[in-house]
Amino acid sequence: MSVSSTCNKVFKIAIDDYHKVNSVDAQNKNPFKDSSSLEKIIYDKCWIDTVQWHLEDIIRKPNIEPYEALKIKRRIDSSNQDRTEMVEELDDYFFKKFSNKKLEKNTILNTETPAWAVDRLSILSLKIYHMKEEAERNSASENHRKKCSVKLNILMEQQVNLSTAIDQLFENILNGKVRIATYKQMKMYNDESLNPELYSQND
Repeated sequence: MSVSSTCNKVFKIAIDDYHKVNSVDAQNKNPFKDSSSLEKIIYDKCWIDTVQWHLEDIIRKPNIEPYEALKIKRRIDSSNQDRTEMVEELDDYFFKKFSNKKLEKNTILNTETPAWAVDRLSILSLKIYHMKEEAERNSASENHRKKCSVKLNILMEQQVNLSTAIDQLFENILNGKVRIATYKQMKMYNDESLNPELYSQND
């Protein structure tokens, strides 16, 4: 099974599992137990994305209390950090798996790492799930459902295209045409030693 096929399959499982409970406080019960497996990593990754998707919905409630909005914003910040760390873990997985491949003379570097491409595929899976909900929502107008159906078809086409691009990237890595590398995000705003608004509190 190709990398994109594995990702799309696992993303669907994670998103469906979340919506069985449909709560941002739902517990992640990852069915893939091998901590070193691709499936385990990408399920955890998609679970984080799914919870954050719903946190982003909640914080946009017009009547949300300011204190509650601040708590949700802090959760989103923390989730973004977790998401980045999961992408970097996934890149480490791919790097260990493919970095020993023999490279061609004119090998090139990709502008984004494989894991960040997979991250986009995870978000796309979430868009498809929720756009399908809107396209089938009985309480919505027929015009709304039609518009969402058009958008859903576009998203599904994008999923096919991105899946193809991801598989082509891995094929080029395997063939030595693309050199795999990792890029650390080095996020600073959550680090008490790097964010001046945090470390100045201790001065």
